[in-house]
Amino acid sequence: MSLELIDGINKIHELLSTNIEAAWVVSLIEYVLVGLGFLTLYALIALFLIIFERKICAYFQCRKGPNRVGPWGIFQVFADMVKILIKEIIPLKHNDKLLYYAAPFIVIMGSLLTFGGLQFADGVHGVDFNVGVFYLLAVSSISIIGVMLAGWSSNNKYSLIGAMRSGAQVISFELSACLSMMAVVILGGSMNLSELMAAQNDVWFIFQSPFTVVALVIYLIAAHAETNRGPFDLPEAESELTAGYHVEYSGITFGFFYVGEYCNLFINAAIGTLVFLGGWQALHIPGCEGFNQVMDAIPSYIWMFGKTLVLIFLSLWVRWTFPRLRIDQLLKLEWKIMLPFSLANILLMAIWVVVTNN
Repeated sequence: MSLELIDGINKIHELLSTNIEAAWVVSLIEYVLVGLGFLTLYALIALFLIIFERKICAYFQCRKGPNRVGPWGIFQVFADMVKILIKEIIPLKHNDKLLYYAAPFIVIMGSLLTFGGLQFADGVHGVDFNVGVFYLLAVSSISIIGVMLAGWSSNNKYSLIGAMRSGAQVISFELSACLSMMAVVILGGSMNLSELMAAQNDVWFIFQSPFTVVALVIYLIAAHAETNRGPFDLPEAESELTAGYHVEYSGITFGFFYVGEYCNLFINAAIGTLVFLGGWQALHIPGCEGFNQVMDAIPSYIWMFGKTLVLIFLSLWVRWTFPRLRIDQLLKLEWKIMLPFSLANILLMAIWVVVTNN
């Protein structure tokens, strides 16, 4: 963690402790401040990714994209945010109102819980469990419950079909995503993210074993499918289901699904960066001390967000390049191709670790 950040945290703690006697009140205020910080960062990342994708999409389609509100159209996303906040929420007559309104909050809750388990820089993170990888895999699965509830409670056949497709898709590809990360856990010998970062101090995992490359490719495909984005956007297929599981949502309730989708895009890319590409660790070449010192001079948060942005760009590239798959093609890709490759890769990684350690 940078000295400036440590000094800032210590000053805030000293200020609160000086003016408030009750230690539990100080802790409560600090927890609230940390929560507000994460919520702010969460919202800012979502806003950035929305305008980033609109610009990238425009370039792929040989057009300009948003270019009127602010310089280069960068304030267009804020105008859209204000618009969606003030739009009316259209009530439905024959739906399950409790589950209908709870669904978007469950989606956001699962996304935020995963977001809090990430490491954004050296020492900058919300929680650091000894089973951090397992925690990320577990809480990231909560959002699919909200998707299923949204589709069922809307009392709309298109919503229900979209939710069923999303459930089948996420549950299927989650297996390959988990198995690809387990291959790296075998290589690193720990589920703790801090220990995995320390193991990549000299060489990133992607360069430590050829089987890590296979695991990364499998993870990127599976993570892209879990975000329900093209060519795996069957749950939201406009030509078939108009908008999929959130077709009956409007106003801020639709905004929750929209923000959650973009933040999940960032979360999946960030997990891939942490587990495979060294996270906030700088690029080192063994024996090149001068080069390594120059790389170490770059702040750790720039490494983290830079590598994450590269993976996000690859995801957008895939989305705006390939046509949508059929549902049978999608499930065949997972169960007949990616899952066997994932299982074989874990076995080969275990053999690699045993042989190289000896």
